Amino acid sequence: MSELWDAEAVTFDNEPDHGLADPGTRAAWRELLLGVLPAAPARVADLGCGTGTLSRLLVDEGYDVTGIDFSAEMVSRARAKVPEATFLLGDAAAPALESGGYDVVLSRHVLWAMPDPQAAVANWLALLRPGGVAVLVEGSWSTGAGLTAAQAERIVRAAGAQVVVTALPEAVYWGKVISDERYLLVGRPIGQSDETGQGPDTATQQA
Repeated sequence: MSELWDAEAVTFDNEPDHGLADPGTRAAWRELLLGVLPAAPARVADLGCGTGTLSRLLVDEGYDVTGIDFSAEMVSRARAKVPEATFLLGDAAAPALESGGYDVVLSRHVLWAMPDPQAAVANWLALLRPGGVAVLVEGSWSTGAGLTAAQAERIVRAAGAQVVVTALPEAVYWGKVISDERYLLVGRPIGQSDETGQGPDTATQQA
């Protein structure tokens, strides 16, 4: 499987939401992520980091980023793109990172590909410090792959987190008009609070 993603790495950034080369698309992702992340210089684990585009965006905003991916070619490209960050070759489902050492776990289009997504999320939540947040970007795509928002919400809740889901139908995020389901999921381990002292709402939100 890693060989497949090694091959994909060559053209991976060609997709507008992968490379964020368009200023409008990059600005939209910046606003979206900064709206749910703790302030920099929070420590971020970018799981399934790919070529490091989101790591680049967050390092530019002052975040301390460690990325992990099981594709050697993806990691090589991420290291070239974001020399200020740390990138490791490894399994995003069970990342060999410091337990309780991160303020943010970030993953984009990763959960759907996990062989045991609930176990993966449990591993991700274990990386978080008190008050930490898991930020997942997922979708149920027109190709038939992916997870619906309802499926992802059930998985993350079962792993022990409170959940807020925001739909992302706007073309600016994807570089094109979409008709499938794409969303942002924010999860906090049960028992933790945000900066206001209140846990997140548990109802799914629609953008």
